[in-house]
Amino acid sequence: MSELIAFLARHSKWFVFTLLVAISITLLVRNDPYRQHLYLTSAGRLASSAYKGANNVTSYFNLHDINEDLNRQNAQLQAQVAELTHTIEVLREQGYSDTMQVEKDVPQFKFTVAHVISNSVARPFNYITINKGSDDGIRPELGVIDRNGVVGIVSNVGPSSARVISLLNPHFRLSCKLKSTDYFGSLVWDGRRPDQAVLEELPRHTVFEAGDTIVTSGYSSVFPPGIPVGIVLEDDTDHNQNFFALRVRLLTDFTTLGNVQVIENTMSDELKALRAGEENDSKKNPFGN
Repeated sequence: MSELIAFLARHSKWFVFTLLVAISITLLVRNDPYRQHLYLTSAGRLASSAYKGANNVTSYFNLHDINEDLNRQNAQLQAQVAELTHTIEVLREQGYSDTMQVEKDVPQFKFTVAHVISNSVARPFNYITINKGSDDGIRPELGVIDRNGVVGIVSNVGPSSARVISLLNPHFRLSCKLKSTDYFGSLVWDGRRPDQAVLEELPRHTVFEAGDTIVTSGYSSVFPPGIPVGIVLEDDTDHNQNFFALRVRLLTDFTTLGNVQVIENTMSDELKALRAGEENDSKKNPFGN
């Protein structure tokens, strides 16, 4: 208590000065309408500035929730696009049928929003870790994309996180095609730059131009067809080979990965079983010996 009294005594002149200034302003404004108007206007501006500052701070902290909501909406739109693409393919196949019917059952592709918690782009074999795991329905061999294009494929899963083989990993090969044609090949990272890869094994008669879009072919059980992957930069072919190779600029910026979507193909088990049956049939001797 004695310290408080000593503090007030040391600064008593300032307290008296502040009190006298407040009394003077009150007496000056009370009987002068013009000065009252100026005071109220200045106070209103000050309060408005304070409210704007507080709103900016609140909006900043709400960005996380807004971003989460946008990612959920984006995932829903991706699922709708995948289903519409599937429907178009079915209609195209049945275009000459008299009884065109498109069955509407369980959606083939489901999308789960996740966040990247670690990522590498400069190593020979790059991996990504996301904050969703088996507790969230994530399992190995699920595709991963972001808002721009393909990111990778899930390799290992824990209860609350998962490891993803990045597209910037030579162990990951992605079936892709030129959007304007049906010619397809395998996209693989050659380790040179984190923004480029090579589309290999294209037929020699493939017609292409710089600027053509590369998309997923849909010939695997992991990714739906038509997901953007990159843009053709140039021919990267050794002309002694029998196939084209195109250098591709990747649409996904792996140096700024934040939010991603994990794709689940609800028909993947059925497709794997069919492929396994085809492989077994191919190993059998067709002559029965």
